[in-house]
Amino acid sequence: MALALQPVMRGAHQRSEITRNLDHITELARAAIWLTAIDLPVRLIAVPEGALQGFTDEIFDWDHVDYVHRMAIDIPGPETQYLGDLAKDLNTFIIAQAKARHPEFPDRFFNCAFVVDPRGEVIHTHYKLQVFAREHSTVPHDVWDKWVELYGDGLDAFFPVTDTEIGRIGCIICMEGSYPETARGLAMNGAEIVYRPSYPEPYVANGLWEVQNRSRALDNTMYVIAPNPAAYLPMPDSQFPLDTFGGNSMLVDYQGQIVSNHEAGGGASYAGGIIDIEALRQYRARSLWGNWMKDLRTEQYRLIYDRPIYEKNRCLEQPPLKHADNDRIVHAAVDRMVERDIYRRPAYMDKGEDAQNQPDPVAVTPASRKVSSG
Repeated sequence: MALALQPVMRGAHQRSEITRNLDHITELARAAIWLTAIDLPVRLIAVPEGALQGFTDEIFDWDHVDYVHRMAIDIPGPETQYLGDLAKDLNTFIIAQAKARHPEFPDRFFNCAFVVDPRGEVIHTHYKLQVFAREHSTVPHDVWDKWVELYGDGLDAFFPVTDTEIGRIGCIICMEGSYPETARGLAMNGAEIVYRPSYPEPYVANGLWEVQNRSRALDNTMYVIAPNPAAYLPMPDSQFPLDTFGGNSMLVDYQGQIVSNHEAGGGASYAGGIIDIEALRQYRARSLWGNWMKDLRTEQYRLIYDRPIYEKNRCLEQPPLKHADNDRIVHAAVDRMVERDIYRRPAYMDKGEDAQNQPDPVAVTPASRKVSSG
């Protein structure tokens, strides 16, 4: 039995405020197990992205380095120990997310998913590979050369999977689930259960969240557990929760079918259902149809990615940029797609309208690029 928790999260503005969210997660987990364990023992609990810290740096466009020292956590650290104690007490695996420091990259924080086992130990970490224009987190691609030097360029360096007694677990976080490559990378590294947390409105209500979760599961013949927040209080003293995420936490099976989902947002709740790893393994071993990956003609797909689109190493010498500067980098990537005749520019938009007079960031080293002091 697995649970996708749907908590009400409060934006933390100081690291000490994370404890309030952890207390809420504990209360919700205990309530969910009290009811759900009537069927089968709960062996997996998934906590959504933002449930510990909120999205304070993104909403208020905080300085990246300031966030490293004010709010980013260490993994392992006191917060993971808190969840470790809960995992031991409940005899369950817990998957959660936090914005965390990395010992090899001073003054950088990463968006990190982690797995805690029933002994209370952190047994798995995954560093988010794809972020959207408003997220300040560093990703491995931003520090590519050093990341490859440290970890190599194999699947484990970017798509780590951990073998456990309940199945082989991998993680993608929020925006990563919008790209089929991230889930496929985990699947090709052996993942059977993939944690994919959090997506905002209006993209939950209009169906994008569900479509992506079901597609990632179906495409890769694997389970997806997808917890999403119920509501958000952006300030420590906010009186009224904002339903900016829409809930709809879900569990999807390896044929893309929803096992369980909790559509309503607003109040704390959860989705719960059975993960049958033996059934998945039987299907993967026997099916001549729906086990798609066995048929991949991989050589022909490599051609798709021969030419880079987005600049790598952009955070080796400087931290991630604030919103306005980062927007220009993203718009420059769109211009590059047009120049390669991948996109066709719309009639109403002049070339460079949103990135006017901006250099191509792929052709500019991070050290030579001017950065707004904004």
